Amino acid sequence: MHSQIVEISDLIKTRLSFDEWKSMEAEHQKKVSVLIDEYLDKRSRAIKQPVMDFLFEYYPFRPSWLKKWSPGIAVGLEIADREELPPVNNWQIEDQVAFLTPESIPEKRLKSFKWILHLLKSTQDRRPAFGCFGMHEWAMVYKSEQIRHGQVPLRMESDELAEFVESRPLVCTHFDAFRFFTPDAAPLNKHHLTRQTFADMEQPGCIHSNMDLYKWAFKGFPWISSDTVFAAFQLANEARTVDMKASPYDLREHGIEPIKIETEAGRKEYLEAQQTIFENGIPVREQIIKEYEGILSL
Repeated sequence: MHSQIVEISDLIKTRLSFDEWKSMEAEHQKKVSVLIDEYLDKRSRAIKQPVMDFLFEYYPFRPSWLKKWSPGIAVGLEIADREELPPVNNWQIEDQVAFLTPESIPEKRLKSFKWILHLLKSTQDRRPAFGCFGMHEWAMVYKSEQIRHGQVPLRMESDELAEFVESRPLVCTHFDAFRFFTPDAAPLNKHHLTRQTFADMEQPGCIHSNMDLYKWAFKGFPWISSDTVFAAFQLANEARTVDMKASPYDLREHGIEPIKIETEAGRKEYLEAQQTIFENGIPVREQIIKEYEGILSL
């Protein structure tokens, strides 16, 4: 289906006919719509959804960008008119074929891409650690008068919650979760995490590390393909759902049943979910690495 070419440009590895890439673009938009359109409708009516709200508020990649399609770098799209192209910047056009090149990437972003690739590969090479049981969300409300998601009720009274936190080890390895720990909770963590040691502590069993694969994918868009960005978004949605289920918040009115990590059965359930996310994250991380390596090798 995809024919190899060399006559148009050495940078083009794959060439897609107009009908081929238009079909791929439509299929991508359909998949994204199935996943997020109901959420967007509810958001327009100010109806909260804790998982999707987080994915579109914490991560600065708008739903409209998630719906945009790009084949990634080194893929040629046959066109008759520039106006037919997907609405992303940086297209180069030669002999009625449009493609993305590394020359269109700003130097500052190339430097960022190299750092992201190093982070992903070093994380991939580490042994996964399990058994945190989602305690980071509990540490974010430990002995605090200001609850991060104050509009949502907690499943425990504050004294009971503090007692539970103190009964469990805090072993968070992800700085962007640790930085939201309350002042009383931070010293209880086994690891002292800083922005400077972020890359040194990331490990592939971490729920948030797998969630952040979405961030590392979209930071390379449009040179990173939409298929890869969407796969990472699906993983992030899965990871955040588990994150919220295991949290101290009572989200049952949003259709999110708790994983009660305060019980032995709940911890077992969490561990199984965490291991599943790790396994699902392996091919996603590998694909992002492959695409960044492709960009930086051209």
